[in-house]
Amino acid sequence: MPHPLHSAWIISDGAAGNERQALALASSLGVPARVMSLPLRAPWAWVAPRRLPGGRLALAPRERAGFEGPWPDLAIGCGRGAALLTRMLRDLSCGDCYTVQILDPRIDPRHWDAVIAPSHDLLEGSNVLTTLGSLNPVDDDWLASGREAFPDFGALPRPRIAVLIGGPRRRGVVFDSALSTRLIEMVLAVAKGGSVLATTSRRTPQAFATRVHDALAAFPGIFWTGVGANPYPGILGWADRIVVTADSVNMLSEACATGVPVHVAASAPLPPALVRFHGALRERGLLTDPDEAHPSVPPLRETQAVAARLRERIAARAAP
Repeated sequence: MPHPLHSAWIISDGAAGNERQALALASSLGVPARVMSLPLRAPWAWVAPRRLPGGRLALAPRERAGFEGPWPDLAIGCGRGAALLTRMLRDLSCGDCYTVQILDPRIDPRHWDAVIAPSHDLLEGSNVLTTLGSLNPVDDDWLASGREAFPDFGALPRPRIAVLIGGPRRRGVVFDSALSTRLIEMVLAVAKGGSVLATTSRRTPQAFATRVHDALAAFPGIFWTGVGANPYPGILGWADRIVVTADSVNMLSEACATGVPVHVAASAPLPPALVRFHGALRERGLLTDPDEAHPSVPPLRETQAVAARLRERIAARAAP
């Protein structure tokens, strides 16, 4: 059934991982999207997505000038700051703008037309669409494009081990020597005779990155730390196995979307939500230990399915 979508706003709070999820959803919906980075000012930023008097005063004057009609058919936000603005758009457009919020907004989901949240957030509601992991663009075409963009990786000896390194989280993920030791041990266990394609993130502590780099320096490959073109699509596209730190739902979801064995490195007790997430991935056979046998691994790809469910909901609301 065709869906009445001709325009969309992607409202970003500036977090790259959040914007990536929203972009992946808009692409799957096939709707032209305008990306708007709209950081909130205090005190609205402190309480978002709860509302305070002043409404659009939450935005600085320059950003406020762009946050006005004509309103889009669809607004997609990801993160708490964006959630305030998608919530406001529902009222400003008199309900004509279909508002979608990605991730648990921490208040009742009824303030949006649809909320997309992973199952480990334990969010419930008639308009909540639940996923196992995070939305992302990884599919066969995306992986093929990554291989095409970085063809030199294909000449590296196999197995090619992708190593995805995130960073500490305020609630319970510490990047210490125990974690670096565990990560290095896992890579050494699976990379024998092969190569290493490693990447850090903006959150990776320098000392942690240096220790892992030095331990893996004998392997052919790359160790990307933010200089030059980002090889991430090529790393995932050419990987035979992936070793990833435990902190990032986005990184784990994208790793599990490749269809190759994924191993997670963790050293300390994880927050309950991450424990639930990792457990669900293991139940589906998407996370394994390095010494396990690895038959074919089903890729975790949820974005297209979520987009299809949204199309149905939007078409149903638009039907006479």
